[in-house]
Amino acid sequence: MSVPYETAAYEPPESPESPEEHLERLLGRALNSFELPDEAIRRLDCALAHDSSLHSAHHSAGLHRETYRHTWLLADGSALTLWELVHNTAPGSGPQAEVYVDEEELRAATARLPLPADAPDFELPVTVQLTAMVQPRHRYVPDDNSADHARRLLRRAENTDRPGAEIADLLRTAFAHRITQAFGRPCRAGRAGIGFSLYEHAFLLPGGEEISLWEIEHTATPDGRHMCEVYPTEDGARDAMERRAARTS
Repeated sequence: MSVPYETAAYEPPESPESPEEHLERLLGRALNSFELPDEAIRRLDCALAHDSSLHSAHHSAGLHRETYRHTWLLADGSALTLWELVHNTAPGSGPQAEVYVDEEELRAATARLPLPADAPDFELPVTVQLTAMVQPRHRYVPDDNSADHARRLLRRAENTDRPGAEIADLLRTAFAHRITQAFGRPCRAGRAGIGFSLYEHAFLLPGGEEISLWEIEHTATPDGRHMCEVYPTEDGARDAMERRAARTS
């Protein structure tokens, strides 16, 4: 049993598509793409990653229809789904595609198709998850200075076990970041007048990947001067704070 995506018109590209390229292909083949709300298209301008899955299929007497779920992960951590209906029920035509923002609209369009209602053996409801789309832990606002912020953060770190060249290379592609102060596990007290602060610098990369660097700012130095250390994990940063405090007790 074939499905439209196995035909030339719906053949997936050999190389992975960007979210923009995937949207362009979807809108290019959909007969009703001009009916999509402008707001939905604007939101998809900031898409970071996408995922597609076959939602359901019905094949009977040479006629078929399939529905596909296309979901994009947006920079603010939300997701937007478009529903695609592919069928060959138009007289004298090959597979045709339609796209909808709302699942109820999809159901209404599907109900209008002239497919036999007495062929339950050919109804194949399936849900196929092609890839796991991870929601970002933070909400981000795109910022052209994110990569430079990562570079400056690593440059001012004085600890020898700070993140190395591999992390630095990845962060050159960062296009959004967020800084938050981390609380939680208390640090052992050192000598009077010493202060510790812990910050998470979270960076968002193309494709939706997140990388966090954990910065310690403290004065646990022999002369009491301010010092910055950076670690790739929160546990590593907190352990370093404990060691610094213990040396000054």
